Amino acid sequence: MGAGGTVTRSTLRQQIADALRDEVLAGRMQQGREFTVKQIAEQYGVSATPVREALFDLSAQGLLESDQHRGFRVHEFTVADYRAMVEARTLVMDGVIRDIFSGPPPSRAQAAKYRECLVSVRRRADEAARAARGGDLDILIGYDLRFWRELGALVGNPYITDFLHRLRVQCWVFAVPYLRSDVDVRDWLWNGHPALVAAVTLGEHDAVRAAIDDYNAHALMWADRLAAGDPAHPGHGGDPKAP
Repeated sequence: MGAGGTVTRSTLRQQIADALRDEVLAGRMQQGREFTVKQIAEQYGVSATPVREALFDLSAQGLLESDQHRGFRVHEFTVADYRAMVEARTLVMDGVIRDIFSGPPPSRAQAAKYRECLVSVRRRADEAARAARGGDLDILIGYDLRFWRELGALVGNPYITDFLHRLRVQCWVFAVPYLRSDVDVRDWLWNGHPALVAAVTLGEHDAVRAAIDDYNAHALMWADRLAAGDPAHPGHGGDPKAP
């Protein structure tokens, strides 16, 4: 907000980007959908400039594609894209775990702050796991993204945290159309957040490794299922069997 309480252009740009990201994450703006700056500006009742800036921000995050003549389009992720994103986050997380447990022990002040942050992370974990068990995607997505972002912040490297957050947003964008049409959705929503937090809290390397391995294996098993065409993608005309 500006000094007088008005919304500044940069704030409006972020608000529009956040709103559109939520629309894509929820599956209300389906992959492959095309639209123009003018259409979005009219939808939100704002000028074209902050809308254009917000759309380019989302394009930089890999959620939209821009075309000089046709406007913008929600990016369509394939099963191969999803698998590659899971593999990328696995490699980064492996390095993070190795560095945490091989580095020097934290100071007393660092340990106190660490424990304080874990209280919030544990709440996110419980809510995410509860939503996953209930098959509530709308609640799960928000808590899951906040859980991983807050947990990642404990590492203290914002570049790694931002990179992993972007991958998880993209993974959810890909997954939502499948999950919303899957009668077995609760079987394919990972709910191991509390176990991971418990392992991190106790500083147990093997338990942390086991929880992360389960998280990644769960995702790759789901990708194998999608590659076999079970279920088929309901959101666009892409072939889920494509490599």
